[in-house]
Amino acid sequence: MNKFHSISKEELYDKLNTSENGIKSNEIEKRVDKYGSNKLPDNNKHSIIKIIISELLDPIVLLLGVAIIVSIIVGEYVDAIAIFVIILIDLILGTYEENKANNTIEALSKLVPDDVKVKRDGKDMLVDVSELVVGDLVYLESGDKVSADMRLIEEHNLTVDESILTGESLSVEKDCATLKENTETSSQINMVFAGTTILTGRAKAIVTSVGSNTEIGKIADTIKNTKEEKSPLTIRIDKFSKQICRLIIVLAIILFILLSSKNMPMQEVLLSVVALAVSAMPEGLPLALTMALTIASNKMAKKKVVAKKLEAVEAMGSCTVIASDKTGTLTVNEQTAKKIILPNDSEYEISGSGYETEGKVTGENIHHAKEIALLGVLNNEAEIVGKKRIGDSIDLAFLVLGMKLDANKNNIKIIDTIPYESQNKYSAVFYEKNGETYCTIKGSIEVVLDYCKSIEGLKTFNKNKVENQNELLSKDGYRVIALANGKIKKKDNYTEEDIKDLTFIGQVGFIDPIREEAKGAIKSCKKAGIKVLMITGDHPLTSFKIAKDLELTDNYDYVTTSSEVEEYIGKGEEIFDEFVKNKIVFSRVTPIQKLKIIESLKRSGEFVSVTGDGVNDAPALHAANVGISMGSGSDIAKESSKMVLMDDNFKSIVNAIFEGRVAYANIRKIIYFLISCGLAEVMFFVLSILLNLPVPLLAIQLLWLNVVTDGIQDIALSFESGEESIKNDKPRSPKENLFDKTLIQEILLSGISIGLIVFGVWVFLLKVMMIDTYVARGYIVILMIIIQNIHAFNCRSEKNSVFTIKQANPIFMFGVLGSMILGILMMEVPILSVFLKTSPVPYMHILYLLSVGFVILIIMEIYKMIKSRN
Repeated sequence: MNKFHSISKEELYDKLNTSENGIKSNEIEKRVDKYGSNKLPDNNKHSIIKIIISELLDPIVLLLGVAIIVSIIVGEYVDAIAIFVIILIDLILGTYEENKANNTIEALSKLVPDDVKVKRDGKDMLVDVSELVVGDLVYLESGDKVSADMRLIEEHNLTVDESILTGESLSVEKDCATLKENTETSSQINMVFAGTTILTGRAKAIVTSVGSNTEIGKIADTIKNTKEEKSPLTIRIDKFSKQICRLIIVLAIILFILLSSKNMPMQEVLLSVVALAVSAMPEGLPLALTMALTIASNKMAKKKVVAKKLEAVEAMGSCTVIASDKTGTLTVNEQTAKKIILPNDSEYEISGSGYETEGKVTGENIHHAKEIALLGVLNNEAEIVGKKRIGDSIDLAFLVLGMKLDANKNNIKIIDTIPYESQNKYSAVFYEKNGETYCTIKGSIEVVLDYCKSIEGLKTFNKNKVENQNELLSKDGYRVIALANGKIKKKDNYTEEDIKDLTFIGQVGFIDPIREEAKGAIKSCKKAGIKVLMITGDHPLTSFKIAKDLELTDNYDYVTTSSEVEEYIGKGEEIFDEFVKNKIVFSRVTPIQKLKIIESLKRSGEFVSVTGDGVNDAPALHAANVGISMGSGSDIAKESSKMVLMDDNFKSIVNAIFEGRVAYANIRKIIYFLISCGLAEVMFFVLSILLNLPVPLLAIQLLWLNVVTDGIQDIALSFESGEESIKNDKPRSPKENLFDKTLIQEILLSGISIGLIVFGVWVFLLKVMMIDTYVARGYIVILMIIIQNIHAFNCRSEKNSVFTIKQANPIFMFGVLGSMILGILMMEVPILSVFLKTSPVPYMHILYLLSVGFVILIIMEIYKMIKSRN
């Protein structure tokens, strides 16, 4: 820990070899060499080349690459070209979608000031932020974004928004006083940190750390050393690809041995092996998966969630826990006056949220509330001009309260002010009204009461009564501001000595209110079996109040604090994991503690989504299974996350989870369809070989079916909108196998059934109808097109009957029609029929084949009926 906060101004000058005149210009290069430049490392994480390499290293793409090589070896160049085109389309589409998301993220990055005012060689000047060096004397004023870590040497009424670093929503009052050496970073009020924002006042400060050595830089370093999680889909597809690879190799070896034993020419053996591999290989799967995730990604984007990587889309659907930041996600991140309490126990409830002026104040004798609002407006340094808001959050909230109550200060003349100072804990205003002179103060109750000799509405000066009111408000999570007012003697100049004999008027309770839509979204999560946790830097009482309003919990036992978290971390992983399981609200936690909590949840088998917007959230966002940063948040948070929430709305996260579930359901449908059709092809292929019959389809015909017919339908299945029940389904286990019991049953039953149906027709054509093999293959191609299109209807739902599906999918219907038309064209157009080695089939015979194809629909409808009864 740097100790600049614990040394005097003189020691600081000496240690950093600087002075009130700033550093000398000829020392800048030496300081850059010694302390580094004021830049965080750029890792070029999202370059186009990296995206392309990532796409090419996909296991299924590698598997298809092997298929290309094998096809070229045996002379099947058409097959090789077709598979290469599939890989190329998938590569282009996947790269385009991820790069588009990255461009959106880049466009969201906040514009930061290009220059900062410093003193060098005794002269004031502007320098680029990147050129700041340790020892620079910097001028700060309201609205400035702090560009490096700095020690304050002078300040006037300085308050800073450190929420980006600490998660604490309230402004921090700064002071130049020297602190104890062991003071925590969050309590170093004589320091300002890179990335934070000056709200009020002005200051001079000496740069103590730049770039990677700042608090932000340290967090960035933590992120680099945190392992990034793979999505469940990536894990499952990796496993699936290995299984398919092993299966194809085993089948190829068996077929090679079988055909070689029959003394077949080696060329025919190799062609048969390639044909079998083509039938077993789900060539269209990578493109279909990319399409399914792209469609879901586009749907998410419309709901204000941008996925940086396509795989993150499906990962959202796996979430079992959402660990949400409070400020700005569950709350509006705008202090709001919600309650006024008078000394006589009269209370006023205030509706509305944030800095919007819509809202009402309810209670008896409303003029008392109006008087308090007017005092808050008079004693105020904030400003609201249109949608621009400048100043302290509490002052802004008082202005909004004044607008709600129409507190008019037109007939009042402000004579003098005593600005808020952190050491005084109050601010005062001297004003004239109706020819009389008054003084009003606002601040902490202890200070305000010291300047009062009477209490409004009470016959005696009952200090305990108003202190008890203050305590009750504080326990309910409110930040409480007390106000007093009174007549004073008129004079030319006023000082603190003129503040006396005032009347205590009342107290106002402020809170960062919840987003109303977040409450409903949390209820939806509970219905869907998703646990919602709140992890925040705010005070535990404030956090508990928000948790109660959101109906997360009404029991304080589920709330924990930083000190308790630290205590249990020291007890070992097993005890800490059990501790984390039993908590819902984590308050005052540090960035590292938040990271430890996320790691604990993952060890307990949870699939964790983390939300956050500040630099303090970045390590946890990076370590989470799915990190979701806010569009209005810091660049580091967005860099560390897999998704970006454009509207900072918790409801959008829930919508994204359901879209992720729909994406996963559609991926299952696609896999169900492709693998069952592939199994059918392998089955009738192997049966024909075993019974010494010609193979029903050649490699080029199988490729046509797998790429064109299957390709149209699996992409059409990507557009399924999802069944209503998916919203209330419990989260699937992250460890769940892609091929669960249901999917295996569906694939085996449908694949074997289709294989037997096609093989039966093949035998009928050859042995009963005595049709030529070349002509008979045309029949089988048409039958496969028909049966695959009918089977695609089965795949639209794994649970419900084809005849009860309510979700419209016009693309699917057009796909069925288009696939049939292409099949007929393939037969009728001479060039295609020669290329695919087929011949036309009479239209009446096509109708016969259509009736045969409906058998698979009947079989799977019976299966669904039996399954639903059980």
